[in-house]
Amino acid sequence: MDRSQKADAVAQLNAVFNEVAVVVVTRNLGMTVAQSTDLRGKMRDAGATYKVAKNRLAKLALENTDYVGLGDMLTGPVGLAWSKDPVAAAKAAVDFAKSNDKLEIVGGSMGSVVLDEAGIKALATMPSLDEMRAKLIGLVNAPATKIAQVVTAPAAKVARVFAAYADKDAA
Repeated sequence: MDRSQKADAVAQLNAVFNEVAVVVVTRNLGMTVAQSTDLRGKMRDAGATYKVAKNRLAKLALENTDYVGLGDMLTGPVGLAWSKDPVAAAKAAVDFAKSNDKLEIVGGSMGSVVLDEAGIKALATMPSLDEMRAKLIGLVNAPATKIAQVVTAPAAKVARVFAAYADKDAA
C-alpha cells in the first residue's frame, strides 16, 4: 500500500467507527481463505461486516471516535467486526468462534464502553434489534386482541344459546 491508499483506508475505517453501534475484535489463528469467506458470509447474513485491517492503520482510524479504547486490543493478527445493530456482530462472531477454534474473541466496544471477551459473549446472548421490535409489537397487539375477544364473547355465547334452542326445537 502506498501512502494515499493508507490514508484512504484510515478515512474509511474512521467513517465506519463514527456510525456503527458495536465493534468486535477477533484474533485469527491461522484461518484458511475458505473459513474467512465463510465468516464474512455469516457476518453479512447477520447484518454485520468483517474486515482484517492493519493494526497501525486501525489505531489511527480509532482516534477521535468513541472506540479509542480498542487500541490496546489491536496486537497480532486481528480482525474487526462491526454492525449498526448492537448485537449482530457480536452474535455472528461468537457463533462462528464456537464452531471454529481458529477464531478467538478478544473483546470489543459499544461506543465508549470497552468490553472484554465475556462482555462480548454476554452481548451475543441478547435478542437482536429486530427480535426486540417483534416482542414489543406483540406486547402492544396483545391487549387489543384480548379486548376484541372479550367484546365478541357475549355475542358468541348468545348465538350458541339460540342455536341450542333451535336444535332442541327441531328435534
